[in-house]
Amino acid sequence: MDALGRNHSLETALADLVDNSVDAGASDILIRFVQQDTRLVGLYVVDNGRGIEPERIDTAMTVGGQRHYVGTELGHFGVGLKAASFSQAASLTVLSRAAGQPAVGRRWQLASGRRDYTCDIVPARFAAAELKRKWQLPKSASGTVVRWDQVSGLPTSDDPDQVDEFLSRTISHLQGHLGLTFHRILTDRNIRIVIDAEDVRVGAGVRHPVAPIDPFAYPDTLSGWPKDLKVRADGSDLLMRCHIWPRRSSTPEYRLPGGAETRQGLYFYRRNRLLHAGGWEGIHAPDTKLQLARVAIDIDGDTSGLFVMNPEKSRVSVGPRFARAVATARADDGTTINDYLQAAEAAWITANRRTTARRKPVLPPGKGLHPKVSREIRNELPLLPEEPLNIQWRRFTTDAFLEFDRANRTLWLNRSYRQAILGGRRGSGNDAPVLKALLFLLAGNVFEGAHLGARGKVNIEVWQEVLTAAAKAERSTFEARP
Repeated sequence: MDALGRNHSLETALADLVDNSVDAGASDILIRFVQQDTRLVGLYVVDNGRGIEPERIDTAMTVGGQRHYVGTELGHFGVGLKAASFSQAASLTVLSRAAGQPAVGRRWQLASGRRDYTCDIVPARFAAAELKRKWQLPKSASGTVVRWDQVSGLPTSDDPDQVDEFLSRTISHLQGHLGLTFHRILTDRNIRIVIDAEDVRVGAGVRHPVAPIDPFAYPDTLSGWPKDLKVRADGSDLLMRCHIWPRRSSTPEYRLPGGAETRQGLYFYRRNRLLHAGGWEGIHAPDTKLQLARVAIDIDGDTSGLFVMNPEKSRVSVGPRFARAVATARADDGTTINDYLQAAEAAWITANRRTTARRKPVLPPGKGLHPKVSREIRNELPLLPEEPLNIQWRRFTTDAFLEFDRANRTLWLNRSYRQAILGGRRGSGNDAPVLKALLFLLAGNVFEGAHLGARGKVNIEVWQEVLTAAAKAERSTFEARP
């Protein structure tokens, strides 16, 4: 029990719960963080799927409960719900209703000190009330609510800025991970996944949809690619669909979570669910010149001697015969794996020759910048080997809009203008991404070096005057609204 789910991250654990919702036929899935007095206290995963019948709820809560997976179902080991949940939380509550059946619920609390592997029965009235809450999902006669409490990865701070920073980054990471993992399923089955945060006093906030991120969705193709290379090993047939991006791109499909260079290589799918994103697994060493190369491989579970899927469904480990088998792969026109790698390297060299503009290095992005903005800056611009530049809000004693704190490498913004600039919306540590991105590009160079030159001082004076006037105008317009 202590080892169960030990290799899960928050992203892979939630992906495992999404698997269950997909298998239950859900069209809509909600992931919700719960706040109380600014502190994060729990997390929900809610769906409008078929639900769990009363006679099956105990099996569903049993570690390794016997179940036969068929068709396109994503389950495999029988431990997904428990492993994913106990990797992140000390308390797991499952509430569910199948169509025409009463609501049922179970709660398992590892923190109670019990070691008899039993769980509590949740009163039917409580389970029904929770299922009837306004989850903002399409109306359904069935569905399931999974709740985690005592979640180990949530911040314990009451500081609203720290909590907002955590939520902003975590939701962004989840959007990337789930969008990549389920990109085929989101597209083919028209399933919707949304993420939000609920303050128990004021209700749920903005919903963040998970968009599919297809690592093979390049805008145009190179002549002759993709090609299918066929592998025969131990009586098993394996198809490797070899793709080459025509060039680097700023799209999310190329700028995948973890970085384009890390994401070169093999992509293993099982029943259209991505298990493994990137890496050559003994075929070739990682190489900058191969970051345009991605290979899609569809498998159905484990294949002895070739590859094994880990219990977290986040990686495929290949056996010693895999690389040798791939070396024999051939396309119908005779293309080999070495031909493919050479073509991908040649495409990279050709694409790089066309990039003639030299981009000036900038400071690394720091606190206050939205994760997506930070990631784009890091992808698009070379970074100086210096401390990052932060852009944050604080209260000023004057009506100036900016304060340049070179000692702490921070560009401070006057908090008194924040509500007007946000249009009355609730702020967070990473809010106003357009404004902060513009300021980063405009004023970042004045934080470079040990001394501020005369030109930098003149620029600061001009920016201060113009932007303070603009902020005052923004505030006046906001306060004049009916």
